[in-house]
Amino acid sequence: MSSERWIFGYGSLVWRPAFDHLERAPAYVRDFARRFWQGSPDHRGALRAPGRVVTLVREAGAHCLGVGYRIAPDAWESVIRTLDERESGGFERVGVELGFADGSRRPVRGLVYVAPAGNPNFLGPAPVEEIAAQVLLAHGRSGSNADYVMRLADALREIGADDTHVFELAERVAVARGRAGAGR
Repeated sequence: MSSERWIFGYGSLVWRPAFDHLERAPAYVRDFARRFWQGSPDHRGALRAPGRVVTLVREAGAHCLGVGYRIAPDAWESVIRTLDERESGGFERVGVELGFADGSRRPVRGLVYVAPAGNPNFLGPAPVEEIAAQVLLAHGRSGSNADYVMRLADALREIGADDTHVFELAERVAVARGRAGAGR
């Protein structure tokens, strides 16, 4: 394992890291699946109407493609402070092994922010129709929850991810938005 410092992004960090990095590369973690099971009472929703954002849940045999960011050692503490503030509301730092999508290098140790079950904003699983309905109504200081879903789906397609959960939700949101736009 390398002594390099890496952050793994699987949600908004895929398209908007908002921190300095030396390198960005499609990367994956094993035995985790990306799910819209975490409530967002601030960034993508409100206290009384939380949005839903992704977290990672343990799932044997799963493979979650996202983005690895290599951080300069002298910037590490600053990046961690920034991410600790950004990934508040139930997210915790977890050490993981990152593999690289192109297979060009050995796996490295990295950090990822995960919102475990039992945190105050964890919403857990729900039928995709219910998640879509909640997403379509939610809006927070970082924008609409529906925009988050669509941006994530687009960013995952760009890196070649195959994520049925995200893409099915994005399709439902897109269809519902189309119907809403047609009724105006």
